[in-house]
This record gives sequence, C-alpha cells and structure tokens, in this order.
Amino acid sequence: MTEPNSLVNEGSSRTSYLFDGRRVQVSDLLRHGLLKEGETLTFVRRRIGDRHKATVTGRGWLRLENGEEVRSPSRAAAIAAGGGAFDGWHAWALSDGRFLDSLRQQLLDMSASHINTRGRGHTADRPSMSPAERHVRLKAAVKQAETGDPQSMSVQELLSWWGATGRGSVNDYIEAELANHGLVTSPGFDKVPLTSSVQLVKEAAEADEDDGALPESSSRMLTSLHAEPAASPEAGLTVGTLPSALGDAVVSVKPTATFEEAITLMALHDFSQLPVLTSPHNLRGAVSWKSVAQAWHADPDAPFSRALFDPQVVRYDHDLIDVLPMLAESDFVLVRDQHNKIAGIVTAADVAQAYGDLASHFLLIGEMDRRLRQIIASTFTLEEVSALCDPDGERVTSFGDLTVGDYLRVLENPECWEQLGWRLHRKTFVDWLEEVRKIRNNVMHFNSSDPLPKADVDKIRNLNKLLRDYVE
Repeated sequence: MTEPNSLVNEGSSRTSYLFDGRRVQVSDLLRHGLLKEGETLTFVRRRIGDRHKATVTGRGWLRLENGEEVRSPSRAAAIAAGGGAFDGWHAWALSDGRFLDSLRQQLLDMSASHINTRGRGHTADRPSMSPAERHVRLKAAVKQAETGDPQSMSVQELLSWWGATGRGSVNDYIEAELANHGLVTSPGFDKVPLTSSVQLVKEAAEADEDDGALPESSSRMLTSLHAEPAASPEAGLTVGTLPSALGDAVVSVKPTATFEEAITLMALHDFSQLPVLTSPHNLRGAVSWKSVAQAWHADPDAPFSRALFDPQVVRYDHDLIDVLPMLAESDFVLVRDQHNKIAGIVTAADVAQAYGDLASHFLLIGEMDRRLRQIIASTFTLEEVSALCDPDGERVTSFGDLTVGDYLRVLENPECWEQLGWRLHRKTFVDWLEEVRKIRNNVMHFNSSDPLPKADVDKIRNLNKLLRDYVE
C-alpha cells in the first residue's frame, strides 16, 4: 500500500488532535487512506483455535460476523471472543499480517513530521514539549518497554512533558497520547503522589501472546483506555495519593514473631499497628496495641497468633472517599500496590491531613476574595463597578456578585487604579492577580486532586499579605 499524502495537504490544523488529547480511531486510518472500506480484518486466538473476522465499514467501525458494528477494536475483539479483555489494536490484523497498531503508528509518524506547534499547556514560563518531541519520546519509551526495561520517571516529570505541574483536566490528554502508543503507566500516574516513580509499560506486553487476552490485573486499565468514548470521571483523591500508602518496604512482622518484637517495632516507629506477612504478597493479618493488650490481658502465656486480626485491605487506586467508612470502623487500612503487594498503611490521621491540606487552599482563596471585594466596595460605587463588569445590568446587582475576573476589570482600569491611590505598579499587580485567578479556578473547579505547588500557595499567600496592608 502506498503511503498516503493527505496529511501533508491538510496541514497541522487537521492532524494536531493526534497530539492534543484525542485517541486515534479506525475512522482516522480510513480517512487518511491507511485502511479501505470493506477491508477484512482477522482476530486469531491460536491457543484455543478461534478465528474471528470483521469488516471495516464506511464510517470506520468494525462489522462483526454477527452483523454488529462497533467503533472500538478492543470492544469488537471482546464481543467476537464472547467475553474477556483484549487490546484490539494488537488483536485485529490485515490480510498481510500487520496489526491495526502498525497502521496507527504509521499515521502518528506521518502526523509528527508535519506538526511544529507547541503542545497543550505551553506558557512563556512553563513550556511543554512540542507534540513532535513528545512523539519521539513516546516511541523511545515503547522500544524500552518492549525490551523489558521500561522507562521510569516521577509523576512530576511525566506531567512536565505536557507542561503541567498538577493533575486534573490534563489527565485525559496524557492518557490519550499514551494509549495511541499502546502505553500505560504502572502504577497509574493519577493514583499516586506527584513524587512517586511510574514506569511507561506496554499493556499488551502482559497479554497472552497466543490470543491477545489480558489478565484480570491488566484488564481494568485497558478497559478505560480502549472503551467507547464516554464522559471523563471527575478528578478525586485516591488511596495511593497519600504518602503513606505506597513505599519501598512496609514495616511488618512474620507470623512467627513474638509480642516483644511487635511491641518494639511499633514503639520505635511510633506505629499503632503492624501487618503480619509471610511475604510481600501474602498477608496473614495484623496486630495493634489494642489487640496485643487484649491477648496478653486474657492470657499472659498466649501465643503471638492470638493477637492477630483480619485488617481492611484496599488497592492503591481505590477512591479515598470510599475508604472513610472503613477508617471510621478500624482506624487504618492496608494498601496493595499495582503488583498486589502490601505496600503501605493509611490511617485516619493521614486522611485528615490530606483533606486538611485541600481545605487550606479554599481558606486562602476565600481570604483573597473577601479582601478584594472589601477594597472595591469601599472605594467605588456599585454603578461604577457595574459599568465596567456588567454594562447590560444582568448579572451584578451587589458587590457580592463580583468574580475575580470582575476584580481584574476594575483594577486594570487606569482611572480606577488612580482612584485607589496605591503606590504600586498597576500592570505588575494585575499580572500577579491574573496568575492567582488561574490558580483559584483550578482549585474551585476541582480541576486537580493534587495539593497546590508551594509556588502557587506562596502567590496567594503573598497577595493576601499585601492586601491586608490596604484593608486594615
């Protein structure tokens, strides 16, 4: 098949979606001449001797042998096989033996050669890689993953590829570009702290090579990466985002331990409980100060096993809010990582601190809003403010209706600024307030589940400090 040149003619405006949060679909291959309507694809499961066929329709869907039409290759493979989870891009093959993923990579390569625009999230002070640069990095990551030596990096470094410092709305863009290269992160980059290390792995590499079926542990992530388009879930804290949830080695004791050993470890580490493990994957129970005291009180000669009890256990990617009832009942949960190992302990105190950090951001923003509103209300009339912010008179009926954007409209006005009488540089102050407005919107709209970077917190805190001098 000759290489299509439609990408050259269409230009970057039509192809930038491949690098800006949109996943390649079969319809894209069809539109750019890499597939033809009516072309037959084959899905062979050699281990069990199954062979399935699908036909490419005019709209770029796959028509299965039972007549059902499906957009997603992975969903098409699951339906054809009667269940299970499959990476359809590595399951469906053309008559010449090439998988759909080969055509997808060809399309991405051609697109990258004609795109020179900067990526999403680029700003003057925080540039991201260009889409083409990111494409090269991701292709290199695929090669490393295929050799069994996947690339490792911190979540912060991964986010920097997209010019981001925190997670939230950028997550979908990252997942889409990773999916276009058949990559995922292990563990999930949105489920662990920003400082944690993740690996760029090929999910399909974990599949059974005979039939492309994925093990259960891989199916959950693959489902989200290749499912039919759906609304993105809201960003929220997961258990793994707490620092205590994941670690290199959790402090534990073996079932053969003594009371003295457990007591010493808990005292030295200032722990209230310990998991009891025969291996990182094999949990036998847990002990706590309470269970040890009860066992010894009942029988001073009791064996250590008498203090063991069954603890609550959750995965690192479990929604944190769903764990709150467990913590109310037992004060702690043990956490399994992406390899199903016991990797950490989350306590009620850990959760209280996490939500307390989030709450502090709202308090800082609330103080800023109150002080700005007080300054404007004490300096200008409502009519003066409405003329700048709401000339139609449909929205601003009191100073309480003003937004941070409204504050900016007032303060960036030279006449209003002069009326304030501040011996401050107007443009510098307004530029600072604009940065704070963006930070405020991310927090108030819950665009990120991460704590604010210290630099962002300092921006708000320093603005509040300055405003206090002009209010009090």
